[in-house]
Amino acid sequence: MFWVVKILTTGMGETASDFLARALGPVVAGGLGAAGLVLLLWLQFRAARYRAWTYWAAIVMVSVFGTMAADVVHVVAGVPYTVSAAAFALMLAAILMSWYASEGTLSIHTVRTRRREYFYWATVLATFALGTAVGDLSASTLHLGYLPAGLLFAALILLPALAHRYLGLNAVVAFWWAYILTRPLGASFADWMGVGTGRGGLGWGTGPVSLALAVPIAALITWLAVSRADEPEPEQGLAAERVGRGAPERE
Repeated sequence: MFWVVKILTTGMGETASDFLARALGPVVAGGLGAAGLVLLLWLQFRAARYRAWTYWAAIVMVSVFGTMAADVVHVVAGVPYTVSAAAFALMLAAILMSWYASEGTLSIHTVRTRRREYFYWATVLATFALGTAVGDLSASTLHLGYLPAGLLFAALILLPALAHRYLGLNAVVAFWWAYILTRPLGASFADWMGVGTGRGGLGWGTGPVSLALAVPIAALITWLAVSRADEPEPEQGLAAERVGRGAPERE
């Protein structure tokens, strides 16, 4: 369920960002996106425990603002996707190395302190920016087109799952590998549905596609919030923390 909602949010973030930028202008849209992101991250950090609506609302805003940030780097600053993708990859690597050096683990099951939550959300922001750049690089610069790029990332996202199941790939490595790929996967298919036929899309429009994705996202998050199906029992959570932790807890 986590992966389903995550991929849907990446797609909606891509088309919602494009729609807002065209409707309001990039400056106003970017300002609103930044304000929404700060507000929802503030609510997330104030929460004493995981709440489905708070968490996923923050993820949606990360998706929207991450798209805006990556687009500004390319469209406004004129930075090629190859350069921005490499820069975001280095940024992500630096965050992950700092997180591991500080905490001894990258497992999301151990995000139980404020400092680890800072590392987690910094990583999430970097993965969205990187995924946006890589998706646009594949579809535009490499001229794959949106649908072929989406099919490519759909195949690539299976690799960490298969490597974990059959080759013994570390679960944390497999998780973050797949997490990064969710962004270009969802964005490529959303762009394919939203852009005009002249650009290889279906021409449905970014606004209608955003709304069409928002409906199942809201329904799934509501179900998660009510059922608490994605919340482990306390004993399971502590066991997962002991397994995933490579170093003692540090404040």
